[in-house]
Amino acid sequence: MSGLPAIEYHERTKHSPASVREGDFSLDFENKPLPFERYTSLPSRDLAGTIRPTQQPALAAVAEPTADPLAGCAQPRPGLDEDLLSQLAYYSTGIVEARSGDDARDAGAEGASTDWERLRERYDRLFAAASCTGKLYHVDCYFVCGDDAGVPAGVYRFDPPNYAFDVLRDGDFRGVLAEATGGYEAVANAPVTLVTTSTWWRNAWKYRERTFRHAFWDSGTLLANLLATAHGLDLRAEVVTGFADGPVADLLGVDPAEEAPLELVPVGQGSPAPEPPAVDPIDPETLPLSPDPVDYPSIYEAWNAGVLDEGGTAATWRERGSGRADAGDRCSPPTVAGDRYPLDPVDHASAAKTPLPRAIRRRRSCREYDRESLSFRKFSTILDRATRGAPMDVRGVDDPALSFVTPYLVVHDVESLPSGAYRYHVEDGELELLREGELREESAHLALGQEWAGTPAANVYFLANLERVVDRLGDRGYRVAQLEAAIAGGRFYLATYAHRGLGGTGLTFFDDPVTEFFGPAAARTTPMFLYVFGHAA
Repeated sequence: MSGLPAIEYHERTKHSPASVREGDFSLDFENKPLPFERYTSLPSRDLAGTIRPTQQPALAAVAEPTADPLAGCAQPRPGLDEDLLSQLAYYSTGIVEARSGDDARDAGAEGASTDWERLRERYDRLFAAASCTGKLYHVDCYFVCGDDAGVPAGVYRFDPPNYAFDVLRDGDFRGVLAEATGGYEAVANAPVTLVTTSTWWRNAWKYRERTFRHAFWDSGTLLANLLATAHGLDLRAEVVTGFADGPVADLLGVDPAEEAPLELVPVGQGSPAPEPPAVDPIDPETLPLSPDPVDYPSIYEAWNAGVLDEGGTAATWRERGSGRADAGDRCSPPTVAGDRYPLDPVDHASAAKTPLPRAIRRRRSCREYDRESLSFRKFSTILDRATRGAPMDVRGVDDPALSFVTPYLVVHDVESLPSGAYRYHVEDGELELLREGELREESAHLALGQEWAGTPAANVYFLANLERVVDRLGDRGYRVAQLEAAIAGGRFYLATYAHRGLGGTGLTFFDDPVTEFFGPAAARTTPMFLYVFGHAA
């Protein structure tokens, strides 16, 4: 099947007032898919029963811009064990709440319930650690482990409801991932590499063709949790977007037309992978996701347009991304000479000390806000910590913190800051006023008419110049732009919920009206992600 070019896909899946008004799609709740994969015959391995959570403050963990939090330090490095592996799984994609007193666990893979309807109803009452569009949890985490990862070497899929690893393969297959990345050092030397995937139908049931966007929104918020957890445990971790897709899919036993790999995250170091072994085909049996899955071909076509065929190609592609280009060649927006307002974030010693695990468990998608002014220092601190940049293989050490997207804000009620529209200059730590005035009604309209965009203290949009991104990185660059925005959005969640009494949520939006709203400063850009935050009601 041929690929659908990224910009064509993006244009085709834009929201507009007319498309939303004229749409006649309705949800078929009888056909709603299970939010979690259920293998019917694979063995499973329970993870550590008691988690010893890191006490690293959330605001420190989310602000780490480099892969190695101990770089240049004499502090001993922790080795991976089952407890640390369990924390990585739980705080990135585990079940943090089960409503109605339910136990998250079910009968397990070998005794899986055949009552599909009852299983789905139970799963619908579970809440995972990271935000996900529609609470549909279509992003899964696989762990490719060597002998130094704290569990027997193998390929595992994390089963959130049962807090267990499904065992797909026995043995050390890390060399397959190293080869798929063209020998990328972080992957070749990591004792464990996590692989995220999206099962398209689990999200497309509600969002149809837009699921390819959501794959990176939702893996991005998950990766924000994962990176923060790893860095909070003093483990090296970064996001790898350049890899040969086919070998990774084959290793996991997935068909990319239905479930496709998205990102790799090598965790730890100092454990060289062996030569890649032969990868025999596997096709583990699973419970049906729903009675009648619907195929939306443009999702797979958009994914297929950015596929890399082998490791050497992946290495060349990666070099194009982290080539130390100046900002103007990456994402710099047009110059507009608006008034500047420097941020005033608190320093590390004065920042809120909420431990990362507590912020993760506290996180919700808040939709009710008090119209109470947000202090400028809290606002500045959240904005500063969330946008320091995430370690990615396509972002060089000298590249801007946000290399592919630019934050734009609508401020409704922040002390000492005029209400209005702003562009945030990340490297300078300054807001540039683009338009002053009360904009609550317009904000609600831009967010698909959702009133909760007009009530919080501020809205943050991430916009990208997709033509420049795709010109530099090809169609795969679309994934990178969406992902960079979403990881920053996930960090906004954690930085917000590090402060007691605050809340936030991601929202969908009208695409072109957002660009028009921010005026000449946003010319030739398009929105990737929206996050709103303020005092929770």
